[in-house]
Amino acid sequence: MCLMMAGLLVHGLSMAAWHPQGDKIKTIWADKVSPENVWQSYPRPQLQRSEWMNLNGLWEFAVTPVDVSGKPVNFDGEILVPFAIESSLSGVQRKFLPTDKLWYRKEFVLDRDWKGKNILLHFGAVDYECKVWLNNHLVGSHKGGNNPFSFDITKYLKRNGAQKLELSVVDPTDTKTVTRGKQRIGQGGIMYTPVSGIWKTVWLEPVEGTHINRILPEADIYNCKVRLNIDVVRAKGGEQIQVDLYDEGKLVKSVERQLSDKVEVEVPNAVLWSPASPKLYRFKVRLIKNGKMLDEAGSYFALREVSVQKDACGYNRVGLNGNPIFQYGTLDQGWWPDGLLTPPSEEAMLWDMVQLKEMGFNTIRKHIKVEPELYYYYADSLGLMMWQDMVSGFETEHRAEQCPGPYAEKDWNAPGEHAVQWEKELFEMIDGLRFYSCITTWVVFNEGWGQYNTVDIVNRVMDYDKSRIVNGVSGWKDRGVGHMFDVHNYPQTCMILPENNGDRISTLGEFGGLGWAIQGHLWDSKRRNWGYKNIDGGLSLLENYGHIVHDLEALIAQGLSAAIYTQTTDVEAEVNGLITYDRKITKLPVGFMHLMNSRLYHIRSARATILIADGQGGVKNKRKIEANGQLQELDFPCAIEENTSVVSVNHFFIDKLYDNLSLWLNMSADVVVKLNGITVFEQNIREFRQYTHFNLSDYAYLLKTGTNELKIEAKTTRRSFFDFGLRGY
Repeated sequence: MCLMMAGLLVHGLSMAAWHPQGDKIKTIWADKVSPENVWQSYPRPQLQRSEWMNLNGLWEFAVTPVDVSGKPVNFDGEILVPFAIESSLSGVQRKFLPTDKLWYRKEFVLDRDWKGKNILLHFGAVDYECKVWLNNHLVGSHKGGNNPFSFDITKYLKRNGAQKLELSVVDPTDTKTVTRGKQRIGQGGIMYTPVSGIWKTVWLEPVEGTHINRILPEADIYNCKVRLNIDVVRAKGGEQIQVDLYDEGKLVKSVERQLSDKVEVEVPNAVLWSPASPKLYRFKVRLIKNGKMLDEAGSYFALREVSVQKDACGYNRVGLNGNPIFQYGTLDQGWWPDGLLTPPSEEAMLWDMVQLKEMGFNTIRKHIKVEPELYYYYADSLGLMMWQDMVSGFETEHRAEQCPGPYAEKDWNAPGEHAVQWEKELFEMIDGLRFYSCITTWVVFNEGWGQYNTVDIVNRVMDYDKSRIVNGVSGWKDRGVGHMFDVHNYPQTCMILPENNGDRISTLGEFGGLGWAIQGHLWDSKRRNWGYKNIDGGLSLLENYGHIVHDLEALIAQGLSAAIYTQTTDVEAEVNGLITYDRKITKLPVGFMHLMNSRLYHIRSARATILIADGQGGVKNKRKIEANGQLQELDFPCAIEENTSVVSVNHFFIDKLYDNLSLWLNMSADVVVKLNGITVFEQNIREFRQYTHFNLSDYAYLLKTGTNELKIEAKTTRRSFFDFGLRGY
């Protein structure tokens, strides 16, 4: 009894010793985290069993030189799993370098009722490469920092008493070409604090030798049924599958079949899934042989179909359930000031998503990160469509070689070893997440980061998962493959017009980036806190956001199918979030955003008429301009030197009036635009890789039948291209 009390006292002291580290800003949820309550929910929504054991909590840890091969005897202290060693919530918050090796140790005792079962050990994610021992036996190893993996540890278990689990982890971060996303040892700009070691839930579950390994629903919305692809481990023949389907808790269908690859289940009174109606159906699956139940698991599905759909004007668009839908979302990087890549809690993670839904967004682009599976379940439940990025990998020191630029004619010639590992992780990610209906789009490459063998890889992804849209290259050098032609433009809106996009879906994969640094809510007030356009105050942010959403309206009418605003929250020195990094201030009124954003889903397609032609698509147009007082006739687009004053007067004839006007500019200049003598636009414009677009529909009333005049006055801020165009519809 005295020994037991002493043990409890020591355990209590160790618990009390843990606390968040550092003086950086934190979210309100950081104060609620404890070793007892950290990430306690069942971590795999797609296949749920009643029996399991959570291993999150305090583990022992040590850091040694990377060349230490034996397990250390002396541990440095305790670390709170599943938070990375660099994070505040780990209770450690220390740098971890490629020259280091991280060691973990945890003891656990199995439930006696699990005797005779196979025991599976699951890791949600460990960054980057690890080895696992149980009771001093090497169980296995894993490479890749983002996807879940598991081991059958049955043969390494002791019959009774405490089981000793140990890991070693190494993480090269950006010193090698591994899938590290936005982690960089020398963080700054758009690269952030590294994340090393365990950063998602660790857990155990007991199963029979023959058990269900995976269930993948395939919705058939036209016949109101679902096909369940059921993978069973070590099936010996003669097994049966029973499926009970529930609608709002009520049993509505039961099916019993001999085990086969697919089981079809009809759905009575079927309701399709959409952002407006995120209907989920739950079901239970039992695996039975000779009257004995070998396994039972719960799961769910949604009835929905994603496709490429042509609208009334013939523009290719994202289709949901056979109808075109406009996707408007945020670039969501999933970083937290206290947990880094690990949200402080399930509640915190859900809060972000609910805020976006209430702001009127229907889509999230999950940028260069794979979230815990619960994230995708919540997206399914809330009706948030998802673009899922593959995590990029390149070595910072060789970025120039490994990241082809926006005009690069060739991809990176990646070494075979990197290609094998990166593609393995890519298809593991797809396999792990394809269950979730919210994911409409796989994004393979982003802005050239580690981009290689694009045509082959994108075509393989399209063939591998035909149920989704594939965005092969988001931003920078398009290679003509994938369902989407995706451009990035900051801060204004743009698109590749449908006539120039190779009969694909036109999307704006990143734009906006309006940055407002709010004192008291900055990661580091001494650093340069930046956005793609720095904003000073809430009213200015309100005005600028309103303008760019207004600009989107005219693009949607002309074929734009999706737009992703940068970004959900501030991240470290980036302050272009709609919410501060600590989640304590939402920078714009939620109701205002909902009102503005909701308008975008009701824009009708239109065929625009070219009133003044520009060079989009490679066309040259002769125009007269006055440059620094000298009249010239040039082929547009043309090059204009720095600090040049340019005036171009253009006349166009119309025999009918238009309700809407789109202005297209490609220049770096302070620009004034006058329509029939009235100033309709005045702004500093930065030349980008494509033509920037502005909605002048509010000034369409200035048009008159007959001859009209558009006058461009510009003072270049640097040497740049110079071109413009006007369209009406």
